[in-house]
Amino acid sequence: MALKISSPVFKNNDYIPSTYTCEGRNINPTLLTEGIPKRARSLALIMDDPDAPMGTFVHWVAWNIELVDEIPERIPKEYSVTHPLTLNQGKNSAQQTGYMGPCPPVGHGVHHYHFKIYALDTTLDLPQNTTKEDLLEAMEGHIIEETEVVGLYKRD
Repeated sequence: MALKISSPVFKNNDYIPSTYTCEGRNINPTLLTEGIPKRARSLALIMDDPDAPMGTFVHWVAWNIELVDEIPERIPKEYSVTHPLTLNQGKNSAQQTGYMGPCPPVGHGVHHYHFKIYALDTTLDLPQNTTKEDLLEAMEGHIIEETEVVGLYKRD
C-alpha cells in the first residue's frame, strides 16, 4: 500500500473548515496517515500555500513525527510533555514556531493549502528554528515516500 494522507475534516481539494484558520481557532486539523513504509523511522510534514501573493507561504514545518496513523488536531506550538505525539516543529513564513492556519488576503480568491507528508528512513537532528528549506535539504536522500492532501480556503 502506498503512503496516503487525509483528513476527517476536509476531503482532498475541498474547503478547510474555518475552525482551522485565522478566522477560527487557528489550530491544525487532524491528519490521518496510511501505508507508512515498514523501513520508515520518522515522518516529516510541510504545509504551504503556493497561491500567496508574495510567493509560497509556509504554514507548518514538522519533523521527527513518530510513526502514527493520526496526527491529532491542536498540536501545541511548543513541546508539551502532556501531548501524546512526539514531534519537532520549525519556523513558518511568519517566523513563528508551529502551525499557522490559512489566512489569505480578503478578496484574493481561493488558495490551495498543501499538507505534504514524508516517510523518512531516519530521524533528523535539526534546531527549532528550522525552515522549510532547511528541512528539505536535511531530508535529501532520506525520503522513502511522500504524498499530500490539498485543502482550499478563501476569505471574502
